[in-house]
Amino acid sequence: MNLVIVESPAKAKTIEKYLGSDYKVIASVGHIIDLPPNELGVDVDNNFEPKYIVIEGKEKVISSLKSNAKKADAVYLAPDPDREGEAIAWHIASQIDKNKPVKRVLFNEITKKGILDGINNPGDININRVNAQQSRRILDRLVGYLVSPLLWKPLRYGLSAGRVQSVALRLICEREEEIEKFIPVESWSINADFLIQGDKKEEKGTLKAKLDKINGKKAEIKTEAEANKILESMPKDFKVSDVEEKAVKQSPAEPFITSRMQQEAIRKLGFTSKKTMSVAQSLYEGVELAEGPVGLITYMRTDSTRISPEAVDEAKNYITKTFGEEYTSKNKKVSKKNNNVQDAHEAIRPTSVLRTPESIKKYLSADQYKLYKLIWERFVSSQMSEAIYNQTVVRLTGDKYEFKATARVLAFAGFTKLYLESKEEDVKNDEDDETTISFKIAKETPALRDKTEKKQHFTQSPPRYTEATLVKTLEQQGIGRPSTYAAIISTIVDRKYTELIEKKFHPTELGRIVNKILIENFPKIFEVKFTANMEKELDQIEDGSQNWHNVLSSFYKSFDKELKSATDGKISANLETNKKCPICNSDLVIKMGKNGAFVACTKYPECKFTSNFKRNEKGEIELVEDKQFEGSGLICEKCGAELVYKKTRFGEVIACPNYPECKNIKNFLRYPDGSVKILEQGEKLDVKCPECSKDMVLKSGKNGIFAACSGYPECKFTANIEMKEDGKIGIKAAPSNESNEVCEKCGKPMVIKRGFRGAFLACSGYPDCKNTKPLKKKD
Repeated sequence: MNLVIVESPAKAKTIEKYLGSDYKVIASVGHIIDLPPNELGVDVDNNFEPKYIVIEGKEKVISSLKSNAKKADAVYLAPDPDREGEAIAWHIASQIDKNKPVKRVLFNEITKKGILDGINNPGDININRVNAQQSRRILDRLVGYLVSPLLWKPLRYGLSAGRVQSVALRLICEREEEIEKFIPVESWSINADFLIQGDKKEEKGTLKAKLDKINGKKAEIKTEAEANKILESMPKDFKVSDVEEKAVKQSPAEPFITSRMQQEAIRKLGFTSKKTMSVAQSLYEGVELAEGPVGLITYMRTDSTRISPEAVDEAKNYITKTFGEEYTSKNKKVSKKNNNVQDAHEAIRPTSVLRTPESIKKYLSADQYKLYKLIWERFVSSQMSEAIYNQTVVRLTGDKYEFKATARVLAFAGFTKLYLESKEEDVKNDEDDETTISFKIAKETPALRDKTEKKQHFTQSPPRYTEATLVKTLEQQGIGRPSTYAAIISTIVDRKYTELIEKKFHPTELGRIVNKILIENFPKIFEVKFTANMEKELDQIEDGSQNWHNVLSSFYKSFDKELKSATDGKISANLETNKKCPICNSDLVIKMGKNGAFVACTKYPECKFTSNFKRNEKGEIELVEDKQFEGSGLICEKCGAELVYKKTRFGEVIACPNYPECKNIKNFLRYPDGSVKILEQGEKLDVKCPECSKDMVLKSGKNGIFAACSGYPECKFTANIEMKEDGKIGIKAAPSNESNEVCEKCGKPMVIKRGFRGAFLACSGYPDCKNTKPLKKKD
């Protein structure tokens, strides 16, 4: 028996089909050992030696790997073909019998050909690639473990800094500063309709054109007064001074690399980066078709546009048969050299062009179909001929003024018959100024200027980052790698450092403060160029041109210096506002409290002025009246004082202002009209228990008031409450029980369950599979 060890149970099932009965395929379900969660785990005084421990919950997996390896004649380590996969293979090798032949195999596609090619060409573990991975892991641990605590004291426990995530946050914060400081510059344009006699007498038409030059120089009109002066002096009679006609070719986009796939999926499909990678992983690992489980795309973490000759030939044959010879590219595609490209894998492509999206649609989920179709069309179109446009540029001259009209007509569709790349957000294209010419225009033809209009313009501020443009910027700047973009974006959103508003990143006040602290105290470590250079050095470790110990030592010298300075100094967690205190005229600053950001006087404790605030469109701070302790109009039945609204960490309550002498507190909900409904313990709701159909009643607990089944303790159903639009109290839907874990026993998703002792992970295949395990903090 030959043992093959992969990462994913889903992939194991697909691979086992192709290898036959002589092979047993099992999964490690990701990493099995890692740095310890509750200590640094890196000996900085001993050449940065990492301390690896078994990941919690992976003891059974390792035991299974060991016992299966003992029975095997040979062991093939086949985790994913990247740095992480290489490290997993190395860790597995360290745990199993050293006396067995242990080989590393790479499956770049989960197809019969890909599996057999890999198994028939085994190699050794690439220790340079392993060292690159563990260098990245150690770097991230050093920064995260040693810098994050510096945020806890001035802000709150649990905040994190990251070597790469913090640079991404910096980009977003600096873009926001650019937008807030931006001053629009006014300009004007002049457009006119020209009545023109066509080449034939019966042809007449109107041509829309834009003022392009004055006295042979580019027209730059800064004010309305200048525009009016031009219009007053402009003649009515013009002539066609030049007609230029030429064919313009447009080449197809190259096949997807990871970052481009993420960008297109965000724009065209509305996927997040994280969702794109998750769906792509499922397509790579294998989908159950009529022929059995098949990997539908090549490995999805790549920054190379290289394509195998066999795949190119298959695509071109398909194009010729489907669209015709003229649609098949005659050119040999040559990828542009990029120094950041590792080129370990091909570009992302379908494992077979013959598996068209429509032919396998019934076997795919909606998301799988959308992404597969995008990948398939992008790859096939990359092997198609260029699109050809007939472009006409007409220039019209009158006195010192020259207008220009550009028209473009598709003459041959080429690759556009199948696929068009999406336009980048907020980027103006030349086609925006194009017009339509419906008749032949000859040179020297008279043209009469007719309807003419002036138009005011203002320069636009730099656009906020979307997920797509942030991924593009990270790629261009050399920050992170294709496999890390999704995690970077998820982290800065999950940590509440940024928020997506209308699909654009806005830094939160917390994000601004964290960014300020990190840049002030670590000006080098969180600098864009420094981070990009670290990525290059990690690549050099992988190709063997750099020693990983030397790279870590060089990094730590700079890092330790900044770390000591930050640790010894006083960290300010305040943001300046350019506002003065209305009480003492001192400066106001933004601070973070347990209920969020607020404005406070710098003369505290002498002056205790605080206020809520908001930012206007220019990012300027505006004070907002705090409704904390606003009177409710209700009288305290215990002491006779007027009850007031008060904010707590569990939400807003109505409480007695004489606290702590009087501790009267009432929970409430607001009706749609803004009036208040006081909630009383034991009050029956107009809702039935979804589990036993008995009445739901209000109960009070340490986290506030909630709905519970009146059948307790026989039925223990509970739920949070909310005010519905009809003015009745309803119960909120339960939170999602999805997790990112996969059952190591049967390969089905693990879900979050809640029991008497708290939440835990359980296999969704229950009762057939009863596997459970503890729920980690990250879940």
